[in-house]
Amino acid sequence: MKTPHDRPWLLEREGERLECKEAKSNFPFDKLVKYCAAIANEGGGRVILGVTDKPPRRIVGTQAFLEPHRTAAQLTERLRLKIQCEERHEPEGRVLIFHVPSRPKGMPIEVNGAYYMRAGEELQPMTQDQLRRIFDETAPDFSAEPCPQSSLNDLDPDAIEHFRSMWWRRSGNAALESLPPEQLLRDAELVVGTSPTYAALVLLGTQHALRTRLPQSEIVFEYRNAESSIEYQQRTEFRQGFLTILDELWNLINLRNEVISFQLGLFRWDIPVFNEAVVREAMLNALTHRDYRLPGSVFIRQCPRKLDVISPGGFPPGVTSRNILWTQVPRNRRIAEACQRCGLVERSGQGADRMFAESIREGKRIPDYSRSDNFHVSLALRGEIERPELVRFLEGIVQERQARFSVEDLLVLDLIEREESIWDELKPKLVHLEELGAVERIGKGRGVRYILSRKLYSFLGRRGVYTRRRGLDRETNKTLLLRHIQDNQRDGARLAELLEVLPGLSQPQIRTLLKELKTERKVHVVGATRAGRWYPGAG
Repeated sequence: MKTPHDRPWLLEREGERLECKEAKSNFPFDKLVKYCAAIANEGGGRVILGVTDKPPRRIVGTQAFLEPHRTAAQLTERLRLKIQCEERHEPEGRVLIFHVPSRPKGMPIEVNGAYYMRAGEELQPMTQDQLRRIFDETAPDFSAEPCPQSSLNDLDPDAIEHFRSMWWRRSGNAALESLPPEQLLRDAELVVGTSPTYAALVLLGTQHALRTRLPQSEIVFEYRNAESSIEYQQRTEFRQGFLTILDELWNLINLRNEVISFQLGLFRWDIPVFNEAVVREAMLNALTHRDYRLPGSVFIRQCPRKLDVISPGGFPPGVTSRNILWTQVPRNRRIAEACQRCGLVERSGQGADRMFAESIREGKRIPDYSRSDNFHVSLALRGEIERPELVRFLEGIVQERQARFSVEDLLVLDLIEREESIWDELKPKLVHLEELGAVERIGKGRGVRYILSRKLYSFLGRRGVYTRRRGLDRETNKTLLLRHIQDNQRDGARLAELLEVLPGLSQPQIRTLLKELKTERKVHVVGATRAGRWYPGAG
């Protein structure tokens, strides 16, 4: 008998990449076209017919599109995308799975003049902002364009010399010292002909130039003495070349940057609430990735234990809060390259990995992008030190095993410790962490899960949490299942009830325990699949 694990699409949550429809007798072709277009616009995925859309999902069978390969060819012709159709004859009925690729970069897919996306179970036209973001995927770099009517007089001479000295120290190229300012800026691709680029204005511009030519290139700093406070106690507005204000911004933040002291064994540790490297990286990200074509300023809002950095424009195309660690798509490449030349960043990329690694190493929460949307990137940095013991344990492994932890390793441990789901992109790291003795694997096959190791929980002084997360032993679990079946022997116990008895176990794990009880002739089942009922005795 096939189980849902033999057909993983029965277990997947319906979302941007999956759409399920019953379509028992028929399904309109035009509607199928629109759903395929919507999924392509959202990154590609599948449309499945013959399956219910609400959990627990089940197969009902479909008689739609009796020539599926012909239907796929018609979809391909209509959408100009290679659509493939998989026809499956399951015991419960026929299922059609249409595999839809992602749209080409910068090209949304339209149907009869409309660009569709999904909103819940319905289709609706994409918003103008969403369309703009797609079209911008192939747009030229705004920061590399020369600013009309601008001249070298719009650039701060002191800022230019500061850029020169930083570039010289970074590269070791002594020839930079004697270059005329205009040639220096041409070599850095910050001047085109005789006109400064927008990147030059952002990095080196005078107050007057930015006020008249790029007023949205502004950073606003606010301090509040409590997160709940509406009124700010200090507000400072910066509208001048970023290279001249970066240190000043950090000094403003550092004025109220407390140092947290904690005792760990014989050692005393002092860690500032806000890590300088993390804060500078956050400000550089806002500079490099904000959309300068939109109005609005970058806001830096400080509270005693929290720092928010909010920049206009949403994430660059292709970047999300989940893939920001390994996806490098600078919206303003010319600005990023100039920052790389003068050593402000190690590479033309996100720098998010450094922020994550430093935060986890200090026992703080990871950088939080959860409040970002299509219009803003919102980054929250928390200063509380929540798990100093974890930091010391990892240092011990580094010294004992000569091991190194990547930022992805640290993020996996952080997610496990917080009892959050491990991102699919990070799951390959589990093997390495298990070998180092940092995590343990519980269960087998699809029911496998990971917890922090007994050694680590002992080090953290949380042995009880380890026992809870590991769960009851096998025989105790079987006893609990048997007791529930015996208590409900009149009507029988359904599988859904037994899942509630042991919520920490997956359905396959419960089935395995029931199979063992059945082999021991302690229980028997009447009926099949999820509708079956379990009774005590051999039957």
